[in-house]
Amino acid sequence: MKKSLPFLLLLLLSTITFGQKTKADLIIADVNVIDVKTGKISPNQFIVVRNDTILGVFSESKTRRFETAKTLSAKGKYAIPGLWDMHVHFGGGEALVHENKNLLPLYLAHGVTTVRDCSADISNSVLEWREEIKKGKLAGPTIFTSGPKLEGYKSVWLGDIEISNTEELKKGLDSLDGLKVDFVKITDNTMKPDLFLESIRQARKRGYQVSGHIPSVLTMQDVMTAGISSIEHMSYILRAATKNEKEIAELSASGKLKGRDLSNKILADFDENAALATYKKMAKNHVFVTPTLSLPYLLAHIDEDDHSKDTYLQYIGAGLQKTYVGRVERAMKDDKDAIAYRKMYNEKSNALLPLLQKAGVKIMAGTDGGYLNSYVYPGIGLHKELQLMVKGGLTPLQALQASVINSPLFLNKTEYGSLSAGKKADILLLDENPLLNIAATEKINAVIVKGQVMDKNDIATALDEVKTKTAKGL
Repeated sequence: MKKSLPFLLLLLLSTITFGQKTKADLIIADVNVIDVKTGKISPNQFIVVRNDTILGVFSESKTRRFETAKTLSAKGKYAIPGLWDMHVHFGGGEALVHENKNLLPLYLAHGVTTVRDCSADISNSVLEWREEIKKGKLAGPTIFTSGPKLEGYKSVWLGDIEISNTEELKKGLDSLDGLKVDFVKITDNTMKPDLFLESIRQARKRGYQVSGHIPSVLTMQDVMTAGISSIEHMSYILRAATKNEKEIAELSASGKLKGRDLSNKILADFDENAALATYKKMAKNHVFVTPTLSLPYLLAHIDEDDHSKDTYLQYIGAGLQKTYVGRVERAMKDDKDAIAYRKMYNEKSNALLPLLQKAGVKIMAGTDGGYLNSYVYPGIGLHKELQLMVKGGLTPLQALQASVINSPLFLNKTEYGSLSAGKKADILLLDENPLLNIAATEKINAVIVKGQVMDKNDIATALDEVKTKTAKGL
C-alpha cells in the first residue's frame, strides 16, 4: 500500500491539472464564422478571446476548458474580421482637429476597426491618436499613417513636405523616419517627374511601402520600375489600360494633350488586351490598387442626388462640411454634356475592377473619406465603397477580401486577416450573410474592438455623443 501512495498522489495532481480551466475574457457563442479567404461558412462556432487576441475558434464541446468573464450569444449571426478603410484623410488645419477627432468613433460604430491615413495637414495630431489608440487611452480604429506626404514646391496641398532636389528628399525622408510613419505617400501636383521616381526608390530603400498617384508624364511601367507599392484612384488605372500609354505621357509632357483632350485620348486608346498585360505586370511587381470609387461616383451623380440634406451630416462638423463646398460647386456648374461625360468616364473606370482581379492585382478597399472629399463619410462610407465594388463587377467575397485580407497584407500585418488563433480580436458580427448581399455589412449586431464588445446600445451611445459634440461645436 505504501508503494501505491506516490501513484495516488500523481493521479490526484493530474486530476487537478486537467480540471483547471484556461482563462479567457470573451467567448462569442454559436456564431457562423466566415472564412473570407475561401468563402466557407462554419456554423455553430465559438470564438475565444483573451485580451486583444483570438485564442481559437472551437466547437462548443471544446470550449468547456475555458473559463470566461463574458459570453456573447451570437446564434444566427455572421462573424467576419473588422473592416479596414485603406484611404482616409484627417485634415483642415489646427482649428478642425477636434472635428477630425470626433470622426474616430464613427469608424468603430460602423465596424471599421482599422484605417490607413493617406496624409493631410494635421499629421502631429493623427500620430498622437495612433499611439493613444494603441495604448487603449482613446477609442478609435487602429491607425496606420503616412504622416505628411512628399510633394513639389507650391503644391495645392497643405501640410505636405515640399522638395525640389535629392538633398531635400533625404531630409524629408529623415523627418518621416523621425515620425515613425507606417508608409510613405507621394503625389504629383508639382513634383518633378525624375524626383518623383527617385522619391519612390529612396523610400523603398528605407523599407517603406510607397503609395501614390502617377504624374501624367510618366507611365505605369515607370513607377513600377521605381518600385511603387500602391496606386491610389482608378483614373490612373484607366490610363494604364491604353495601348500606347508612353505616347500619351509624351504628349502630356509636351503640353499637346491636357484636360478633356487627354481624357478623350485615354478613352479612344483603351485596349483590353493591353490593359490585361499591364495589370499582370502590376501583379507580378506586387503593386496594389486602392480604387476609391466613392468620390468619383458621388460627383458624377451630384446632379441627381442632393447630399446637402443627408442625415449623416449631423455627425460632421461645420468646418469639415465647409471643405466639401469647392468640389461640389465645381461639379454643379457642369452642363448636360459634361455631366453625361463624367458619368460615362466613371463607369468606364469602374468596369476595370474585374480585369484587375483577373490579372491577380491585389485590390484594397478605401473611401478617400474625411476632410475635403465631399459627402464621403467616415464609417458608413466604407460600406458604400464595398457596394460600389460589387456594382463594378466584383463578387461580395472579393469586395470583403479587398478590405480585410488585402489591406493588412499591404502593410505586412500578419496578425490580421482572418478569425483564427493568434489574430487580433477585431471582429464584426452581422445579422445577415454578406456573401449573399454585400449590403449586409451594414446590418451590424456588434463590433468587437481589440477584444472589447460594442453592442447596439454602445454603438447608439457613441453616435449620440458624436452628434451632441458636433451640434455644440466641441
